[in-house]
This record gives sequence, structure tokens and C-alpha cells, in this order.
Amino acid sequence: MSNDSLTIYAQLGKRIAYLRAEKKLSQLQLSLSAKISKNYLSDLENGRRNPSLEILNRLAKALDVPLEELFRGVVELDQLL
Repeated sequence: MSNDSLTIYAQLGKRIAYLRAEKKLSQLQLSLSAKISKNYLSDLENGRRNPSLEILNRLAKALDVPLEELFRGVVELDQLL
């Protein structure tokens, strides 16, 4: 993984943690709702995971937000290309 990728995963993880806190959900509550392990969610929120689109979609549904909301404030797409 490049440094840019690590930065992107860290930003995405922070965004998910922010949305979870905004909804007043614990990691356990969100992980159960999204059908992922609590450890996976913790790793994701700390930028240590590269989640699949399926996982991101489940998290968005569990957080009751559109999928694109997970990426708000995360590095712009044109910076990735």
C-alpha cells in the first residue's frame, strides 16, 4: 500500500467513526447491525483495513446514510487517479 492509500483508509475510518458517534452507536452496535466483527470495525476505524464495497454498503445502511456520505471529506477522487 502506498502512503496515499494509508491516508485514504485513515480518513475513511475516521469518517465512519464520526458517523457512528453522531448516531450514538457503540462499535458493537454498529458491527452487529452491519454484520461485521467488532474487531474488523475497530481496525477499519483506525485505518488498518481496506473495506470492500459490500462492507461499505452494509455500514452505510446500518448508519442510515447514503453510501457516498461515508466519503464526505475523504480525499477527492481526482487525487487518486
